[in-house]
Amino acid sequence: MFIELPKTKKCRESRIIQTHRVFPSDLNAFGALYGGKLMSLIDDTTSISASRHCRRPSMTASTDKLDFLHPIYENHSVCVESYVSGTGKKSMEIFAKVLGENLETGERYLAATCFMTFVVVETEYNFKGVPGVIPETNEEKMIHQGYEKRRAIRMKELEHNKDLGNHISLSIPWMDGSDLGE
Repeated sequence: MFIELPKTKKCRESRIIQTHRVFPSDLNAFGALYGGKLMSLIDDTTSISASRHCRRPSMTASTDKLDFLHPIYENHSVCVESYVSGTGKKSMEIFAKVLGENLETGERYLAATCFMTFVVVETEYNFKGVPGVIPETNEEKMIHQGYEKRRAIRMKELEHNKDLGNHISLSIPWMDGSDLGE
């Protein structure tokens, strides 16, 4: 049972904000938050933005661009904010920004930015597509403005990766040695 979706939604309707404290168990050998831990937080946050926007089951299709800009240290907070920044018929681009905060001084810093793509995986026969987005703030407008260009790049990279996959061996190299150049 799915609800009828509007043709468009505002970016803020899919905005999700999650904040966590960074504990010693979250740190890499350099005393900063593990990149994989941050990626997990981003995927979790953006998945909620996707669900909130389309109200259909969806899943991560790609992490398009994740730039680590500043390390996040122990006892700082990590805040992941995400919202849908562009849509296709069954896909959603979701922008995530990651803010760190020194909880002792209150200093905040941009720690990372990321674009994720989610796709709707279950649709009913009368599914009319994912709602478009309406940006309102200067940030949303700037990010939304680049959506079509990023989407074209993603589609080109997807075709390249599919072609690459046709040349990747699926055999177990330690079993027969056939892929070791022998």
